[in-house]
Amino acid sequence: MRRFILLVISFFYRPFAKMMPFQTFRYLACGGGNTALDICLYFISFHFILKEQDVILPFITIQAHIAALFMALAITFPTGFLLSKYIVFSESNLRGRVQLIRYFMLVGTCLLLNYGFMKLFVDVLGFYPTPAKILTTCFVVIFSYLTQKKFTFKVKAIE
Repeated sequence: MRRFILLVISFFYRPFAKMMPFQTFRYLACGGGNTALDICLYFISFHFILKEQDVILPFITIQAHIAALFMALAITFPTGFLLSKYIVFSESNLRGRVQLIRYFMLVGTCLLLNYGFMKLFVDVLGFYPTPAKILTTCFVVIFSYLTQKKFTFKVKAIE
């Protein structure tokens, strides 16, 4: 499967080869696919599973647009990690356990950023939830790429 994904990405990379490194294109392809999956899952969760209704738990009520974030994350966390580890940053020589812990910390940070931006855009500025999610994603993707490249999947100098 890894070989097939890389073959497809390599095919589409050719027109962009002079504009960006292959790793950046792999990140855009894999991250874009996972982000599209995330937005679709968010839309389905918000509109069809939650039916735009808040989730009422014994001690807390979670707004539907926030609950949908967590629902989408349950799928996109593992797919994002696997794509990053095996397709985008496969040259990283950090142990898989270290990568997973760092990826978990990154996703936690990204989740907080998502939460903060969604609260700002939906609750404060009055945006509709799905466009707010798309705008939020733009900000978070840039932060995520830089963090993954420089921290989560960095190449450790061989001593």
